[in-house]
Amino acid sequence: MSEMFDLSGRVALVTGTSRGLGQYFARALARAGADLAITSRDKKTLAPFAAEIEALGRKTFSVDLDVRDHASIQAAVAAVEAHFGKIDILVNNAGCNIRKPALDVTWDDWNTILDTNLRGSFFVAQAVARGMVRRGYGRIINIGSVSSVAGYAGLAPYGASRGGTRQLTMSLADDWGKHGVTVNCLAPGWFKTNQNKVMYENAEWVAYLTDRIPVKRPGRPDDLDGAVVFLASEESRYVTGQTLLVDGGISTGATRATLQPAV
Repeated sequence: MSEMFDLSGRVALVTGTSRGLGQYFARALARAGADLAITSRDKKTLAPFAAEIEALGRKTFSVDLDVRDHASIQAAVAAVEAHFGKIDILVNNAGCNIRKPALDVTWDDWNTILDTNLRGSFFVAQAVARGMVRRGYGRIINIGSVSSVAGYAGLAPYGASRGGTRQLTMSLADDWGKHGVTVNCLAPGWFKTNQNKVMYENAEWVAYLTDRIPVKRPGRPDDLDGAVVFLASEESRYVTGQTLLVDGGISTGATRATLQPAV
């Protein structure tokens, strides 16, 4: 049993690790034994986090990556493969949100969100999967959201991008399963991040949210550790095309549709 979920000898690429949940995903994989490739649009900002991962006894490699730039994706994946010789695990985490009422969303808002969250996720997965397919092994974890399965006011383009991530996951799982590559979507519920921290400054809204979550609290980042390690490990070998919701149960009931973001 002690060897279950052991990622020793595996190399994981986690995109968007300059802050937030990306760093938590990377820490969890490192504690499970994986070496880490970490990314940011400016890799110099990753130095403190790289040192933290290395203090856990893991090897790290920092690389510039802008998921809205196809050339940047190709260069980053090539650099990681040249450095480590392989990529076993991809956590497709880089993303963004622009929170606005639907009537106020601009053309550029829509493009920024969809280009980052959906188009970027596909082309990063495609670039990494070429090597995984060649080697006959891979674990791809697309990061979605509870908005992959439920709609919320103020999140129209974001929800569209995350719903697309769920559909993309199922399609890629069907494409690449025969090559030993699993593709799953890890969908967090309401977690406090840099993107939404202003909402958590509203005590009334936090109480409103908490009442609608069956476990009666918003998520903590370490609530995602077990899920990401499971999906990255050999223990998930027969799980593919799935969306794993880690949301305290908010997606299970009718109350989800009544949740309104703070303004």
